[in-house]
Amino acid sequence: MGTPSPRAVLVLAAALAGLSAPRAAYGQPNFIVILADDMGWGDLGANWAETKETPHLDELAAEGTRFVDFHSAASTCSPSRASLLTGRLGARNGVTHNFAVTSVGGLPLNETTLAEVLRGAGYSTAVIGKWHLGHHGRHHPSFRGFDYYFGIPYSHDMGCTDTPGYNLPPCPPCPWHGAAARVARKDCYTEVALPLFENLAIVQQPVNLSSLAARYAEAAARFIRRASDSGRPFFLYLALAHMHVPLGVPPPPPASGRGIYGASLSEMDALVGRIKQVADSHGKGNTLLWFAGDNGPWAQKCELAGRVGPFVGAWQRQRGGSSAKQTTWEGGHRVPALAYWPGRIPAKRTSRALLSALDVFPTLVALAGAALPPNRRFDGVDVSPVLFGWSDVGHKVLLHPNSGAAGKDGEIEALRLAQYKAFYTTGGAMACDGSIGPAEHHQPPLIFNLDRDIQEQEPLDVASREYQAVLPAVSRAYAQALEDIATDNVSVADYSKDPAATPCCNAQHVACRCQAPGTHAAASDHGTERRAMRLCL
Repeated sequence: MGTPSPRAVLVLAAALAGLSAPRAAYGQPNFIVILADDMGWGDLGANWAETKETPHLDELAAEGTRFVDFHSAASTCSPSRASLLTGRLGARNGVTHNFAVTSVGGLPLNETTLAEVLRGAGYSTAVIGKWHLGHHGRHHPSFRGFDYYFGIPYSHDMGCTDTPGYNLPPCPPCPWHGAAARVARKDCYTEVALPLFENLAIVQQPVNLSSLAARYAEAAARFIRRASDSGRPFFLYLALAHMHVPLGVPPPPPASGRGIYGASLSEMDALVGRIKQVADSHGKGNTLLWFAGDNGPWAQKCELAGRVGPFVGAWQRQRGGSSAKQTTWEGGHRVPALAYWPGRIPAKRTSRALLSALDVFPTLVALAGAALPPNRRFDGVDVSPVLFGWSDVGHKVLLHPNSGAAGKDGEIEALRLAQYKAFYTTGGAMACDGSIGPAEHHQPPLIFNLDRDIQEQEPLDVASREYQAVLPAVSRAYAQALEDIATDNVSVADYSKDPAATPCCNAQHVACRCQAPGTHAAASDHGTERRAMRLCL
C-alpha cells in the first residue's frame, strides 16, 4: 500500500472532523439560557392550543426542538435555580428551600457553578434578572463566576416598589414616611424596597417594575453585542421576572381572554423574541438558546397564575390543595422547554425524552469542551444527543424533591421510572380557594402510569399485576438513589438570617430608598440612581 498524498490526508482529516462532536467541528458555541418564573406547561402556545399569547416562543419551537417531558429540578425558586447552575439536586448542593431578604447564606461556596466552569473555559459570562441564590457577601453572583450582573437579588414581590405590580393580595407602594412603614400587610414586604443591582452596586431602590422588562432586554442585548465583538464565546443566563406575578399592566394582546396574566405573558414572549433577534444577528449558527420554566404556576394567585395544561394532579385535587408549584405532582415540575440552534438542532421537532433542568450544566460543559468539577456526583446528564436529534432517550430515573407542599424540604419522596411515577409522600400546596392538601405518606408507594393517566387521577391497584411487576424496580431505583446521595460529597447551605444582610443602599431613608422624598426613582431609570451604592459584604 502506497503513502497517501497530502491532499488525501487533508480530505480524510476533514471527514473525521465532521464526525466529531459539535464543539470540535464548530468551535466553542455561545449559550443563552432563559429561565421563566412560575410559567405553566400550558402557557406555551406550542404546547396548549388555548394559549395565544406566545407567538415568538412558538416560532422558537417551530425553528427548533420542543421538549414535552422536561422537568424543573425542584418546584420552587431557589432549589430549582441552584440545581440548574450546579447539575445537582438540593439534597446534594444544600439548597432545599428559598432564601430570604435577610439571608446570610446562599448556594454553598464549595459548589461550583456553570458560570465558573465556562469562565474557566474562556467564556464571557453574565446573569441578568432574578438571582435568589444568596446576595450577601460572597454568595452574590459577582463572586459565583459571572463577569456581569444586572438584576434583582430575589423575587420581585419580595420588596416594596413605587410601581407595585399586580398581586393577590394587592400590596401597597413603598412608604415615604416612617409611620407608613409600620403598616403591615399579610404576604407583602413593606419595610424594605426592592433593589436593582448592577454588579456589586445597587443602582435603584426601589426598582421601577414598569420598565424592568425593557431594561433586562437592553442589558442582555448589550452583553451579547459586546461579547460577540470581543471574539470570545459567551454564556448569558437570563432569569426573567415573568411570570411570578405581573410586573404591571401592559396592553392586552389581540384576541386574548386572559386579562392581566395574558398581557404579562405576551410581554414576556416579546422580550424572548427580542433576545432571539439579537442572538441571530450576532452569531447565528453558533449560539444555542435554551428556554425553560423554573417550576409550575403559582396556583394560589388565582387569575394571576398560569396553566398546567393536562397535568392537573386530579388525585390531589380531590383531596384539597393545588397540584402545581411547590408540589411533586406533574403540574409542579413539568415545564415548557425549547432549544434553538440553527443548523445544529433540528427544526419542527418534538422530543418526548425525559429531561431535566439538571441536564443544562453537564450538556453545556460538554459542548464547551470543558470538564465537570471533580469529587462530586451529578444528577444531570449530557443530553446533547437528544438536542441534536441523534437520540430521544433521556433519563430512565428522575428524582423529584419535596418543595414546600409536603414532607421535609429537599428530601426525595417521589420519582419517575420510565412511564411510571411513584409517590412515597403526597400533599397539595395552597390553592386559589385557600385550601391546602394534607401530607400523606404511602408505603407501599402510590404509582401512576403516566402513559395512560397523565392527569395523575387513579394510581395503580396494589393488587394488580402491573403494580406488582413495577414495584420491585421502583424500590430498587429509590434505594439506589438514596444510597448514591448519602455517599456523595454533600453540601449544607446556611439558612441563618440577619437584618444586616438586607440589601440597602441608604439605611437613613425610609425603605432604604436611594434618594430623599420628592426625587422619585420612577422618573429616572438611568439618572440619579446610577451612583454606586455600597453593598454590605
